[in-house]
Amino acid sequence: MSEQLGTKMVEDGKTARQIFEEVMANPARKKFGFGEKLAIVNVDVQQAYTRLDMFKTSYETDPRQIEYLNTISRLARERGMPVIWSRVAYKDDAGDAGVWGTRTNTEDSLQNIKYDSERHQFDPRCEIDPHDLTYTKRMPSAFFETSLASYLTFHRVDTVVVTGGSTSGCVRATAVDSLSHGYRTIVPIETCADKHESYHFANLTDLQLKYADVEPVQAVIDWLEAR
Repeated sequence: MSEQLGTKMVEDGKTARQIFEEVMANPARKKFGFGEKLAIVNVDVQQAYTRLDMFKTSYETDPRQIEYLNTISRLARERGMPVIWSRVAYKDDAGDAGVWGTRTNTEDSLQNIKYDSERHQFDPRCEIDPHDLTYTKRMPSAFFETSLASYLTFHRVDTVVVTGGSTSGCVRATAVDSLSHGYRTIVPIETCADKHESYHFANLTDLQLKYADVEPVQAVIDWLEAR
């Protein structure tokens, strides 16, 4: 009988947080690293997902999340590096939501985030500059059927910093697409949020192992301040 080389699925009872902490503690893990010019891509920092006082669909992981993404956005902007804000919404009949909009149909459903509604609005705590790029997307990734890739190409960006929510949804999708487009991809831990720590940490682990450098937000701050 030949020796087993592959891995049977591990079932060790560890929590997603424990696994994440073990992965992050591995000093031998090679990083993609920062390049020469980054862009901050803030994903879906809109009231439907950030206003705990307004909507059942909102969630919070780190209470300083928006403060942190404002900080790195300001530092990038001051250094002539692009800042992008995406959000999601659909037309009145949700005909542009595609199959994604067919699973539920309540007032809290994704496809019922309508253009110019309260759920569509960016969180007022977001410090958005008039020169930042803002747009509405329809699908999880901030790249899918948007101008983001060409915008980053024009600005000669080689590194994409992805923030926002949810970690397991639109942040993950954007980070995977970022890598697929050839960008070094950074996901600052404190700038992402999700509804449950299991989803949050499991996806941060997967991103760190495969698609991105998952870093403390201070690593992004330090890199920008050194420019």
